Amino acid sequence: MFKTIADPADCEVRSVLRFLNAKKVKPAEMQRQLVEIYGENVMTDGMVSKWVRQFNDGRTNAHDEARSGRPSVVNDGLVAKVNEKIRENRRSTIRKLFDEFPQISKTVLHEIVTNRLNYRKLCSLGSENAYGCPQNEVTWQCFEISYPMQ
Repeated sequence: MFKTIADPADCEVRSVLRFLNAKKVKPAEMQRQLVEIYGENVMTDGMVSKWVRQFNDGRTNAHDEARSGRPSVVNDGLVAKVNEKIRENRRSTIRKLFDEFPQISKTVLHEIVTNRLNYRKLCSLGSENAYGCPQNEVTWQCFEISYPMQ
């Protein structure tokens, strides 16, 4: 029995497909080998066939091609402005920040505050004022190390 490889990069799997395609292995056999090494959720039969067709049509790159899409509104300047607003008033909520930055969605603001700035709620709605926070407000505390939220 072979050792399975967990969470492979997409380009790694595609490179294996390119290698097996060069050896003239059939797509069904490629899929079987991928599942054997990478596990059940590696790539569907249809995707294996799609990539084999692309490699047969002359594609040599196993990496994703650049796609046009919705441009990100998050940049370092914007993150700095959000950080400045939070430091001005630690009792800011996402809703209050949204009023200050209406061009950014609440979801993106939450992502900036929690993931980019590593702020976590210290007090939240309905707290017992254990930290001296008024009820119905949030106080943000910045942590240097980001811990997974439970």
